[in-house]
Amino acid sequence: MKTISDRLSVRAWLLLLLSLPAMALVCVCVGSVSIPPAQTLCAIADALLGRESAGPLQNIIVNVRLPRVAAAALTGASLSLCGAAMQGLLRNPLADGSTLGVSSGASLGAVTALTLGIALPGFPLGGVMLTAMLFAFLSLLAILFLAYALDRSLSTSSIILIGVVFSMFASSVMSLMISFAGERARTVAFWTMGSLSGVGYVHVALLLAALVLCGGVLLASARELNAFAIGEENARHIGVNVRRVKLTVLVAVSVLIGVCVSIGGTIGFVGLVTPHLARMVVGPNHRRLLPASLVSGAVFLMLSDLAARTVLRPIELPIGVVTSMIGAVVFVIIFCQTRKAG
Repeated sequence: MKTISDRLSVRAWLLLLLSLPAMALVCVCVGSVSIPPAQTLCAIADALLGRESAGPLQNIIVNVRLPRVAAAALTGASLSLCGAAMQGLLRNPLADGSTLGVSSGASLGAVTALTLGIALPGFPLGGVMLTAMLFAFLSLLAILFLAYALDRSLSTSSIILIGVVFSMFASSVMSLMISFAGERARTVAFWTMGSLSGVGYVHVALLLAALVLCGGVLLASARELNAFAIGEENARHIGVNVRRVKLTVLVAVSVLIGVCVSIGGTIGFVGLVTPHLARMVVGPNHRRLLPASLVSGAVFLMLSDLAARTVLRPIELPIGVVTSMIGAVVFVIIFCQTRKAG
């Protein structure tokens, strides 16, 4: 049977790539105050050229919406790329960054910083960010250590088992900390549902740097991830250093997820659903799947953030709630179609 990827044309790739700037423009234009696209582009051009715009909406476009849309795109791209890499590494369609427990570990670190009021001078979210990344990395080390103690071959089933158990433990600890958070309980609870409000260009720069470094490592591992599709033993026989590839991918995923969670909170289903959508378009080859997942994740989270800002405006919904609602429905549809095709 000829797959969709075999019939994929250059026009489809162009459509996928053009959807990214098109969705970004729509998200910048639409909000509590809708702004025409021409005026939006002029305000952005004036800001790039260092000119003062006569319109009073330039500050909203340049300093509020533009960094938020950029942060949503980079966060979605990062989470989706991590999900696609984890699904290829573990050969499990239900795997994503949270399967390892790394997302839960990063969330636990951020909740700890928010509850205790840990901050860096001149950088209010610096304490949350560094604590989330530290806990994400320590969680990865703990999970790998326990998995290695259980199974010295570091099989995927052992890693998934330990990751699920660790996620349940981290969630319990977070719930306990929120109950003792006092005045910060509302802020912490809202953060655990995901939010990109208040992000600035500093956060965008950090997300971009993490995506370039860690995402580059994941994209460079496409050939090895293709080899994992035929099994770890077969991959080892064709010259793939299975243990090194596993550790490299896991560390890159943990750092990237730690940065995303520290800035946007807990945002679920992005790394689980969008790789499936990308796989339906470009096929299972990771050389095409990873870039397609990156783009589709960016578009998906920008769309979710737009819905969070506008559906019940002026009330803003947590973005994690929106992604979970959309992602759950999409995943059920994909699962039913896959079962029917099977």
